[in-house]
Amino acid sequence: MELRQLEYFVAVAEEQHFSRAAARLHVVQSAVSAAIKTLERELGAQLLDRNAKRVLLTDAGAALLPRARIALDAARDARDAVDEVRGGLRGTLRLGVLTSIRLLDLPALLGEYHRRHPGVLLRTSAAPSGSAGLVAALTEHRLDLAFVALPGPPPPGVRLIDLARAQLDLVVPADHPLAGRGTVPISELEGLDFIDSPVGFGNRGVADRAFAAAGVRRRVTIEISDIGTGVAYAEHGLGIALLPGFLLAEATGVAVLSVTGADLSWPLSLAIPADRAVGAATRALIDLVLAVFQVRG
Repeated sequence: MELRQLEYFVAVAEEQHFSRAAARLHVVQSAVSAAIKTLERELGAQLLDRNAKRVLLTDAGAALLPRARIALDAARDARDAVDEVRGGLRGTLRLGVLTSIRLLDLPALLGEYHRRHPGVLLRTSAAPSGSAGLVAALTEHRLDLAFVALPGPPPPGVRLIDLARAQLDLVVPADHPLAGRGTVPISELEGLDFIDSPVGFGNRGVADRAFAAAGVRRRVTIEISDIGTGVAYAEHGLGIALLPGFLLAEATGVAVLSVTGADLSWPLSLAIPADRAVGAATRALIDLVLAVFQVRG
């Protein structure tokens, strides 16, 4: 049994697809298939069900998967120890990021990390379903770390380190009936048309929880994946929006109100897998993030 075979097996198990696993591993699909077939022959058991629309684990595969991950983590730790002695970290770090992360200067953070650890390849990716998608990728071992915005307790398999918070304020067109007021109770927002991110995004979760807690129905008519465009949508009369203050400093054509009777605090957190130890390269980025935000892990 070779580490390469285990790496290919874990990739297919996590991606539930041979071609996606091959793309992730940067090898041809035939190499992945051949390695897993050899592994199955050596173990004397079928590990994957290839007859389904997506590749699923057999009972033997499900038994092997956690142990294969342990073996790969041990091999990574061994490489990390040697790399540190040789004077530099190596490997690949897969980081999940938000589409709008203005609470953090991400290019500056990653630039500093790259200067300190040039041997580590940084790969960043966002998720179409926002923070929920990033958490799923983290728990499925497709990411090593992720910046997320999740209201409430952390989901299973994830540890959250709170880094910063932003308050969501109500943004309305300049000619809206609410525009002349500085505050508005959440109870008065029922029946109005909202612009918001899709379900799964952190700011959408904050708003949905706040309205549910207040017993106020809310209608979202326009969904946007880039929260930075929310002001423009409101300015042009397409609805009202709950947006973080860092987007509103130079907003024109709109009025901004505070919403009372609701918890509209939007958290930025660093999500870390709770079910496995992180490698040295990942630990180095965690330490840098904690130093930047001056928080304790």
